[in-house]
Formats: sequence, structure tokens, C-alpha cells
Amino acid sequence: MTSPRDLAELVEGYLDELALTPELGELAEPIRYALAGGGKRIRPVLCLATGQALGRDPEELLPAGAAVELVHNFSLVHDDLPALDNDELRRGRASTWAQFDEATAVLAGDALLTEAFRLALSYPTPFVARELVQATLGMIGGQHADTKELGYDLAEIHRLKTGRLFYASIACALWVAGLPALEQKPWREFADELGMRPLAAHCNLGLGTIYQAIGRGGEAQAELSTAAEMYRAMEMAFWLQKAATALAQVAH
Repeated sequence: MTSPRDLAELVEGYLDELALTPELGELAEPIRYALAGGGKRIRPVLCLATGQALGRDPEELLPAGAAVELVHNFSLVHDDLPALDNDELRRGRASTWAQFDEATAVLAGDALLTEAFRLALSYPTPFVARELVQATLGMIGGQHADTKELGYDLAEIHRLKTGRLFYASIACALWVAGLPALEQKPWREFADELGMRPLAAHCNLGLGTIYQAIGRGGEAQAELSTAAEMYRAMEMAFWLQKAATALAQVAH
């Protein structure tokens, strides 16, 4: 199987060359700014690795993987807004609203989300888009529950805000690869486990500070220590390797 690093490079190249809808006009600049923020591309890598484990060329999975990544970046752009987290920094640089303005950031986030659905709908089957829509709605619901402090426990908020897109990274790939619904159960069980796994690592690192950094940037992310960052990277690398191994075993 192709290494996660090579898959990440494949995703990066695809995102760099992604043709945006012409009608977006000058909004393309803040959209590309948001996408080029130095993310690890973990979600699209999982998508491509799943497809490859099912015998498909990783390039066939690029629209689906990019769609998940665009939804993820949409959530970051909106999370940073003053009305939500009010973060002026994202991954060590100005967040989209701070770099441009609030209205532009709102519209750039809207465009990222819609472009994601356009990519998901590029496949012959409608189930890729349906999977992504369901995950996105769960993520938005988790964000609302977290923002309004509705009494959800930490695990449930994480399952919605973060876990749903990890789950979709694998589930979307199942439809692209043409895996029959009756054969998807073990893959989906693994996707559920993977979606919750990062929470365990963050709990070990001090729940308060680390949880704030999950899916967020700016000041919260700056608070992570070098040791925590190294642990987090090692944890995710371990799970990427486990994902590739487990998915390949299921495929055979």
C-alpha cells in the first residue's frame, strides 16, 4: 500500500489544483487561503487508504477525500469566527476572518461546504454525498451542543464534532469502491472505533487544554506543549498504520 505520506502529497497536489466554481470570483482567494493552512490531511488520507485497501487506485478516491477535507476546513473557518470561538489565529497564522473580514469568512466557509458536496456528487452513486451530508450534520450538531453547553458528555461531543468526519472518511470510500452495503459492517465498526480513538490520546495529555485544540487553532493550539504535539503525531501515525493493516485484512 502507498504510504500515508505519499497519499498526503497526492491530496495536497489535488487541492492545489482544485478548480473552484467560476462564479465564486474573488472569493477564491480566501477559500484557497483556508485550504492552505498547513493541515495534516488525515481525513483524506484515510479515505484514499480505504479505497486502496479495496483494490482501487487512490486517485479515484481524490474527489471524495477532498470533499471530506473541504468540510473539515469549512468547520474551522466558521469555528474561528467571533460569534463562535473568536480565534484570530489558526495553525500559527491569521485565521480566515482575521486575514480578510468576518463576512468574507462566512461566505468562504459556505463555499467550501458547497464545493465539498459538488465533489461528492461527481460520482455515479449518490451515496457518497449522502454519507458526507449525514456526517456534516452530525458535526454541526456537535458544534452547537458544545457552544451552547447543552449538557452533552465529552465523548458524545467528540463523536459528533470530530468523530463523524473520521467516520465519513472511511464510509465515503466504501461507496466509491463499490462495496455492497451488506459487506460494509466491519469497515463501519472500524470507522466508529477510529473516530473515537484520538479522544483517548488527548485525555492522557490533560483533557482541558488538549480538547480545546481538537479541531481548533489559534490560541488554544498554541498552548500545546512540544511533548504533547509529538505524542499526538505518534498516536495518529500508529492509527494510520493500524487502519491500513486492518482494512487490507478485511478486504481479503
